[in-house]
Amino acid sequence: MTRFLAGVAAGAVICAWAGAALAADLPGKFEGVTVDAKLIGGQQYEALYARIAEWEKATGAKVNVLSKKNHFELDKEIKSDIATGNITWCVGSNHSSFAPQYPDIYTDLSALLPKEEIDAFVPANIASSTLDGKLVMLPRAQFDVSALYYQKSLYEGDAKKAAFKEKYGYDLAPPDTWQQVADQAVFFANPPDFYGTQYAGKEEAINGRFYEMLVAEGGDYLDADGKPAFNSDAGVRALDWFVNLYKAKAVPVGTTNYLWDDLGQGFASGTIAVNLDWPGWASFFNDPKSSKVAGNVGVKVQPAGSSGKRTGWSGHHGFSVTESCASKDAAASLVWFLTNEDSQKLESSAGPLPTRTAVWDYNIQQAESDAYRKEVLTAFQEAAKHAFAVPQTPAWIEISNAVYPELQAAILGDKTSKEALDAAAEKATQILEDAGAL
Repeated sequence: MTRFLAGVAAGAVICAWAGAALAADLPGKFEGVTVDAKLIGGQQYEALYARIAEWEKATGAKVNVLSKKNHFELDKEIKSDIATGNITWCVGSNHSSFAPQYPDIYTDLSALLPKEEIDAFVPANIASSTLDGKLVMLPRAQFDVSALYYQKSLYEGDAKKAAFKEKYGYDLAPPDTWQQVADQAVFFANPPDFYGTQYAGKEEAINGRFYEMLVAEGGDYLDADGKPAFNSDAGVRALDWFVNLYKAKAVPVGTTNYLWDDLGQGFASGTIAVNLDWPGWASFFNDPKSSKVAGNVGVKVQPAGSSGKRTGWSGHHGFSVTESCASKDAAASLVWFLTNEDSQKLESSAGPLPTRTAVWDYNIQQAESDAYRKEVLTAFQEAAKHAFAVPQTPAWIEISNAVYPELQAAILGDKTSKEALDAAAEKATQILEDAGAL
């Protein structure tokens, strides 16, 4: 994470905000104003949303939450609003993977918030939140790159270790390569009661996982000319990893219908051996109130593919304010409040990675006396060194929507990996041509 943090320091909060108030006056007063919002939903986000009542009390305004959906469903709803000219709401959850699709509907937050507040964020997160010179979203403490969670007790026992070494020829230990993950997933699996691993199998989730595995196998999603290049030998190796685990029944049969909440609940149920997942689940997995594996969770840097590169599909969540919002100052205040230091300390205490420099420093200090939290931070700091964004094309989500059914077809055995990737590449090429990108 050093490269993300270098050269940044939170400045004194002293400059003008929105041309009138001082940053020290945030969150401001907005008596009688109602801010309509469309937010990402999910158990891991509710603690932050509980702070909305604090903002309402401080400002005199009200927040009317119109939607709480996962980003895939929220994306569809926003696109429907654009198509029908129905952008009547003010604040929306956003994500660095989704933002390039609709930058025009969001206002420039740098014109509404003090520069010192924006400078307090990790520069890389601000850079990827800025499109065509506009800061279209303010990052929240949800910087996402995945590391590997595993059940520590599975790596104990002399008989088990001997059986594994006899079968695979190397010592049983938490995996450092994706081939080792595949070996161990098959070794540990005992369907239908226990599975070696799992993966999200639909929408952008499986396309993103395929993308990062492709990179780890030495491939490219788009070539230097922006043409789809994933139907390569590296692409086949990447997709075969998912296919072979499904064939071996080392993953749950329903995995092609899973999204992130399904994975989190699955690992917490104690029925999954190793699980590539986001930092936001770290606290949930180690809490005996929510997890059967609490006290038995290990966390380490994500594994490497055959190229030696580690997977590292990454992005971050944020909040945006619409251009059509009649109360932009109030909306920007809410966005600031949900991403300020207190909010980021709250969110990141449960495991998610912060996007404010000072909160990174705070969390590292806090973790000194918490062995598990220190392990989590260490693993995800290392994971962040290998992070890479999705291809920077506005068509990424549209391409994902066309590609993922083909990936599913290969996983389910309806097509070979090569057949599925060739069909997916043809669809992706058509999308890019229709968009004038090729």
